[in-house]
Amino acid sequence: MFARAWAKAVSGTSYLPMTQSQLEEMLQRLTERLAQALRAEPFDLRIGQQVGAELVQAHIASAEGLGRTVEVIQLRLVRDLDLVVDDVEDRMARLLATVATGYARALRDRTLDEQESIRRAAMMARAQAERALRDSEARFRHQATHDPLTGLPNRTLFTERLAAAINRGADRVGVCFLDLDRFKVVNDSLGHQVGDSLLVAVAQRLHEALGEHLVARLGGDEFVILIERTTGTDDAVQVAEAALAAVREPALVDGHELTVSASIGIVERPVAGTSPMELMRAADSTLHWAKAAGGARWSLFDADRNRRDLARYALSAAIPAALDRGEFYLDYQPLTSLRDGRVLGMEALVRWRHPELGVLRPGSFIPLAEETGLIVPLGSWVLAEACREAGTWSAVDGDAPFVSVNLAVRQLHRADLVPEVRGVLGRTGLPPRRLQLEITESTMMSTVVEPVRALRVLGDLGVRVAIDDFGTGYCNLAYLRDLPVDELKVAGEFVTGLRAPDSGTDERILASLVSLAHALDLTVTAEGVETADQADRLRAIGCDAGQGWHFGRPGPAAPHLGRVPVHVEAVS
Repeated sequence: MFARAWAKAVSGTSYLPMTQSQLEEMLQRLTERLAQALRAEPFDLRIGQQVGAELVQAHIASAEGLGRTVEVIQLRLVRDLDLVVDDVEDRMARLLATVATGYARALRDRTLDEQESIRRAAMMARAQAERALRDSEARFRHQATHDPLTGLPNRTLFTERLAAAINRGADRVGVCFLDLDRFKVVNDSLGHQVGDSLLVAVAQRLHEALGEHLVARLGGDEFVILIERTTGTDDAVQVAEAALAAVREPALVDGHELTVSASIGIVERPVAGTSPMELMRAADSTLHWAKAAGGARWSLFDADRNRRDLARYALSAAIPAALDRGEFYLDYQPLTSLRDGRVLGMEALVRWRHPELGVLRPGSFIPLAEETGLIVPLGSWVLAEACREAGTWSAVDGDAPFVSVNLAVRQLHRADLVPEVRGVLGRTGLPPRRLQLEITESTMMSTVVEPVRALRVLGDLGVRVAIDDFGTGYCNLAYLRDLPVDELKVAGEFVTGLRAPDSGTDERILASLVSLAHALDLTVTAEGVETADQADRLRAIGCDAGQGWHFGRPGPAAPHLGRVPVHVEAVS
């Protein structure tokens, strides 16, 4: 009866992991302990404390649960059990106190245990989180410092290792910058998937062949190798040769047997006074030297050559501003008739009055302008300036000379070449017949249709077209039948041979060229004429005109225009 009432009283005061009957069974056992405590002589405080502790252990662990327990014990225990005990009120008070004390202590111990469990759980969770964070950071670090395709270190890690190698105080260090030759052909012909597989194979080979050195992929088909604590350039060269050998071994990639080669730029130097950026820039420049030499080789950094390259780059970069500042000007060299000595035309030769380097000849900057595309604005200026100046020329006897202007390949391939020439002639008032455009032989012999069509339109306008340095390229005279050409300018190499006593071969070649050109209604000008004897021999074989120091060095137009023609006996 009492245990049932007790169970009913505490039900709902706490979460109890037991059924109602199990609760009543447990409380029945505790009821018997309480009755025992009331009867015991002497009064045993421990029983009440144990009852309180067991209540907490049974999860009756709330203030409301304790309150109802005290209330039920106080009101019903003695009555429901028909207990006859001396001094029952005193004993009951002491019993309730011991139950409350045991309950409180157990609850305190339980709370401390739970707090300790929570603390330990928190520590474990923190440790797990820190471990997970370290693992995550390691993964992120690996992803940030390694190439996802090949698994090799990437540029970030390589730069860190290179900086560390320099800062550690080693005496010397080496870098090999490697690039696959014609890798784009693999991607374009077989697809990027095959290209990627080839990169993976190359990366694996480099790693296996150069395992003691750091091999990194910078991107695309570029790899770089760090050689720490070198003793000289031989150490870096040996690594480069091993890398080239590893790359050129045939590789079976996705069913394709591929053989590739590589080019390598080598930099090996003392660490003092250098930096990772300088090393990589030097290695990159040297790699381009190896590429320019045909590839499948290594090149070693050369400080003097690098300084020359930097100077060439600075010179090319200065061309646009030099055009704006008017630093370019034209000299002219006469094209002289070998029959009567008249100045038939004058070739415009551009000069650069550089504020620091002085007057620069075309060989110093024209190749740079062609490489960078700056030849287009420079060539346009030359064309316009030459036509402007030619429009002011007058002749001592006969017609005023024409002006001959060289056209670069990039100019010839421009779609607006014809409108540009028309516009210049219109603005300057120069008659089309007094403009000659000089084209290199290799350009004219190409199969590209548009430049030939443009020259044909200009020829129909009356503009003359000459092939410059003829004889140094294809030398296909039959092909000239279908080209809009008026004149051949024979390369000076043939004319130079006329200075030798046994120059019969060169003379026969020149005679054949002149004869065939005349058969095609073309005039012939010989370049590089330096002596009177050369001029006489050219005249004898029927050459129409000559150009060279014998007739006049390049300079302002006026002195050439004022020159009196020299009478020359015609050769029949």
